Amino acid sequence: MPNPSRRRRPVPWLLAALLGGAALACGGALASSEPGVAPQEMESAATAVTPGPPPVLTREIVLELGRRQISLVEAGTVLGSWPVAIGDPRTPTPTGRFTVENKVVNPIYQSTSSGKVNNKVGPQAPLGDRWIGFKQSGLNQFGIHGTPDAWSWTVTSRAAVSNGCVRMLTPHVRQLFDQVEVGTPVVVKP
Repeated sequence: MPNPSRRRRPVPWLLAALLGGAALACGGALASSEPGVAPQEMESAATAVTPGPPPVLTREIVLELGRRQISLVEAGTVLGSWPVAIGDPRTPTPTGRFTVENKVVNPIYQSTSSGKVNNKVGPQAPLGDRWIGFKQSGLNQFGIHGTPDAWSWTVTSRAAVSNGCVRMLTPHVRQLFDQVEVGTPVVVKP
């Protein structure tokens, strides 16, 4: 949970995403599927939660874009490494130091070009069945997510084809998802 003295401004759509009422898009906008719920109402509902003490985080996610590999590291020890697909050069995966902002089971995808929501969920959905959001940019969010079988070749060949997000194979993203918490550092190296 966040430290009360370092309270961040809540992400308005986070409550809806956690309740399954929102769609995530790699580097794209998030749309609420909750009719009649204004962003201000979701924001105040999200702020009403009383935070507890901050978790002790000793793990970090390290993404090496040049190697197209993601690793989970704890105190200098690599706990696991997996191949990934990354952002296309026209829509690159951002580099820098970030933190895990949210985790969603069965995220819903929204197209960044058309705005159309694909309500399919599960391992064969566009975002797979796990989402680890790590960078908010306006209404857009970048994340680490699963990949349907039809696109698994993009991960096994370590392609640069996504809209900025990081694609992982389903069993790999599930392993990573289960071992990190909101607040875990994410280091993206060139």
